Amino acid sequence: MSGLVASVEKPSVEDLVRATDTFRVTQLLVIVSAICLNMLDGFDVTAMAFSAHQIGMDLQLSPNSLGIVFSVALAGMMLGAICVAPLSDLYGRRTLILACSAVVGATTILTAFSSSIWELIILRAITGIGVGGVLASLCAMAAEYSPEKYRSLAVVCVTAGYPLGATAGGFIAAALIPAYGWQSVFLAGGSLTVLLVGILYFTLPESLKFLLTRRPSNALARVNTILRRLKVDTLSALPEADESQLPVDASVKSLLTPEMRKQTLCLWAAFFFCFICLYFLMSWIPKLVVDAGFSEALSIYASVAFNGGGVLGILLLGWMSARFSLSRLIGTALIAATIFMFVFATTSGIKHLIVYLLLIGLLLQSGFTGLYAVAAKIYPTEVRATGVGWAIGLGRLGAVVGPYVGGILIQWNVSMEANFIIFSLPLLISGLLAFKLAVR
Repeated sequence: MSGLVASVEKPSVEDLVRATDTFRVTQLLVIVSAICLNMLDGFDVTAMAFSAHQIGMDLQLSPNSLGIVFSVALAGMMLGAICVAPLSDLYGRRTLILACSAVVGATTILTAFSSSIWELIILRAITGIGVGGVLASLCAMAAEYSPEKYRSLAVVCVTAGYPLGATAGGFIAAALIPAYGWQSVFLAGGSLTVLLVGILYFTLPESLKFLLTRRPSNALARVNTILRRLKVDTLSALPEADESQLPVDASVKSLLTPEMRKQTLCLWAAFFFCFICLYFLMSWIPKLVVDAGFSEALSIYASVAFNGGGVLGILLLGWMSARFSLSRLIGTALIAATIFMFVFATTSGIKHLIVYLLLIGLLLQSGFTGLYAVAAKIYPTEVRATGVGWAIGLGRLGAVVGPYVGGILIQWNVSMEANFIIFSLPLLISGLLAFKLAVR
C-alpha cells in the first residue's frame, strides 16, 4: 500500500491526493506541465514587445498602432480570465487547459504571417483570451494535485513560469531576430506550445474533484485510471453524492455568497492595486531610466534587474510559504517594496539604480504572485478556477490604469523619483489588504 488510502464510501480529493507530504510522479507531472505551459504563455505574449520595432518597420506601423496591439492582448487576457476560465469548473480543467493552449499556440504561429494591423489586432486578442483562460486552471490543478504542505509552493512555482518565460524569451528573441527576422520569434514560441499540447494530451490527468462532482461520462473509469497512476487503491463505485460533493454554480455569484464576499472583495482590490504598480514599472522602467539621463544599455539592464529579481522573489516566497502564514508574507513583501520605492525616490537611490530595482522587483513580484496562491486557497475546488479567474481578470483593470496614468505623468515631465512615490501608494494599499485576507 502506498500510504494514500481511498475510502470507498466517501473519498475526498484530499484523501486521494494529499495524504502524504511527498510528490508522486503524476503529481510532479502536473506541476511541471503547468510551469512549462505558463513559461510558453509568458514567451508568446511578450513576443510582441521583443519584435515591436521590426514589426513597425516591416508593416509601416506607427507607435500608436503598435500600442493598440499591445492593449488588445491585455484586454484579451482580462476577458479570458473572467469569461473563459470559469468554464473549466463546468467542462473540466484538462479540457480547458489543452483547448486554450492550442489556441495560443496556433494564433502565435499565425501572427508570424500577419501583413496588416487588423490581422495583428485580431490574432493578439485571441492569444490574450487563451492565456487569460488557461492561467487560472493551471493554478487550480497545481493546488489540487499538491500535498497540503506544498500547495502554496506549487502554485507560486507555476505562476513564476510566466515571468521566467518572458525573461528567457528576451534572450531568445535577441538571438533569433537578427538572424531570421521577427517572424521567427512567433514561429518558435507557437510551435513549442503546440508541441507541448500534443504531449500533454496523452499525459495530463483531469481534475479528480471535477470528475467526482460533475461526473461526466465514464467518470469512474477515468478516476480509477488516475488513481492507478497515483498508486492508490481504485474505487468500486463513485461515492454517494452529498452536499459537499454536489456541483455548485461556478459563476461570480458563487464568489459573493455571504461566507465568501468579504474575502473575495478584499482579494479583488488587492490584485487591482498591485497590478497598477507592477504594470507601471514593467511598462515604463526603460523609458524612465533613459529620461533620467542614463544610457539605453543601462535601461535594459534595469528592466532585467527588475524582472530577474521578480523570479528570485517568487521562488523565495514559494519556499517560505511552506513555513509561514501566506497572507503575512505577501503583506510584508508588498509593504517592504513600498518602503524601498519611497527610499529610492527620496534619497540618493538613483546612484544604486540596479540594486534598488532588483530588490523592488524581488519584493513586489513575489507578493503579487503570492496573491494567486491566496486565491487558490480561499476558494473550494469546485469554484477555484472561477475565483482565480475573476480575481486576475478584474485585477487586470489595474494593469490598464497603471501604464496609462504613468504615460500621462511622463508626458508631463514628472521625474522618475516622483513617479516612484506616486505609484508606491497603490502598492501600500495592496499590502495592507493582503494582511486582511488572513490565509496561512
